[in-house]
Amino acid sequence: MAWRRLLAALVPWACGALVAVAAGGEAYFAIEVVDEQTRRGVPLIELRTTNNIRYYTDSAGVVAFHEPGLMDREVFFFVSGHGYEFPKDGFGYRGRRLRTTPGKTARIKVRRINVAERLYRITGQGIYRDTVLLGRRAPIAQGLLNGRVLGQDSTQAAVYRGKIYWFWGDTAWESYPLGHFAMSGATSLLPDAGGLDPNVGINLTYFVDKNGFSRKMAPLPEPGMVWIDALTTLKDPNGRQRLIGHYGRLKSLSERLEHGMMVYNDRTETFERYKVLPDKVNLEPAYQVLRTTVAGKEYLYFMPSGYPLIRVRADWKSVMDLTRYEAYTPLAPGSAYKKGASKLDRDAAGKLRWAWKADTAALDAGRQQELIRAGAMKPDEAYLRLRDVETGKPVALHRGSVRWNAFRKRWIMIAGQFGGASSFLGEVYYAEADAPEGPYLRAKKIVTHNKYTFYNPVHHEFLDQRGGRIIYFEGTYAQTFSAAKFPTPRYDYNQILYRLDLADRRLAAAQSRTPTTKRSGP
Repeated sequence: MAWRRLLAALVPWACGALVAVAAGGEAYFAIEVVDEQTRRGVPLIELRTTNNIRYYTDSAGVVAFHEPGLMDREVFFFVSGHGYEFPKDGFGYRGRRLRTTPGKTARIKVRRINVAERLYRITGQGIYRDTVLLGRRAPIAQGLLNGRVLGQDSTQAAVYRGKIYWFWGDTAWESYPLGHFAMSGATSLLPDAGGLDPNVGINLTYFVDKNGFSRKMAPLPEPGMVWIDALTTLKDPNGRQRLIGHYGRLKSLSERLEHGMMVYNDRTETFERYKVLPDKVNLEPAYQVLRTTVAGKEYLYFMPSGYPLIRVRADWKSVMDLTRYEAYTPLAPGSAYKKGASKLDRDAAGKLRWAWKADTAALDAGRQQELIRAGAMKPDEAYLRLRDVETGKPVALHRGSVRWNAFRKRWIMIAGQFGGASSFLGEVYYAEADAPEGPYLRAKKIVTHNKYTFYNPVHHEFLDQRGGRIIYFEGTYAQTFSAAKFPTPRYDYNQILYRLDLADRRLAAAQSRTPTTKRSGP
């Protein structure tokens, strides 16, 4: 039995020694991929060997390479990444041969095609995996696993009680293919109140259950997925500031069982159902929210299809009453949209009236196009006519956000394209207008993906820097709705943050003034 006692003593020591070697990075060959312009590490760059072993740079732009049989020899790596490019060699290959010596480091420079700069992944496992393997320090507190979260869908965020409150949809974990479907949540400190510079990272503190897993933030007793959108803060009838949102309880992506308004309970730290709303209505709060003052009145604008074409007065009573919502629409006041039978609002001279109208259905680009094809609306009467400044082609929007920008002194839009050529839901555009509702006419593509999805982008104005010149936005990186053959390890179904400099000359064509005399700012 002595040999068993000896083995028991040696195994922990041996395992500890291996961990120590790995932690120090001596066993690994470090590959750093940097933006040739900024010299900053670039996340999500694929390095692929000639026998198709794939590695992806972590949020610091590094790969810790240790492949038995391929160490300390010349190894060729194909280099590719969404929105970044490596030059071709004489045979047309984009890549580089590296000597994979343990303990050594090689640097690869890539050219950024994107106007926006990819900074880091916000959620999921292994955000700084390779950084840690190399014995380097991650810039955030939880760089490997936080709240046991492996994947999270679409972000809603608001500043509430001096902190940033973050909420996500469906959330995956390591213990089973299904996680939970009732919203997850976390908080972080504002950059000017103890939080990290957004250029560096975001330290999330998750709301977790007894098992340490990100817990359900909007639990309902009835079956179905619960999603919250239109997150904002508002004073309740007692004058107390509350965090509220619109919720949907769904059976599937296409079947909603109920919807209404939820209010955050600060004591239980969960959302509670406040009011169930009627299902068949002309208007309702949806997706991202813009709060601003127009003509001395404070409004909440909602963006179900990228454009802020739905609004309501920013008071409790109005928000809870769907008949008080307005749409910027050409439909006749009080009417619903009916394919092939919608009633349009024209004056005595036959001119189409686009205006704010209460309890009247809004149009998205698809509905507008249906009216044009049916002959009810002329092409030059269209209000939603955003076009790519490079190609001149129409840009159909999916989702996005609009914010007032102090640097540009205009309303700026960050939105995803529906049906893009490079990726079905992965192209992100920038546009400007003189009023919240537009018109937005010129758009510049700022992020591209190759057959991969990056949906529901949102600009977080509470992270703006340098008077609004530097802005930050994030979106959901996912294989869903894409032509990608396999999901990107660790990155898939997670949130990625981008930075955009509004003084970048490549944005100039989208920043030129539109032919309108309508001006509106906070």
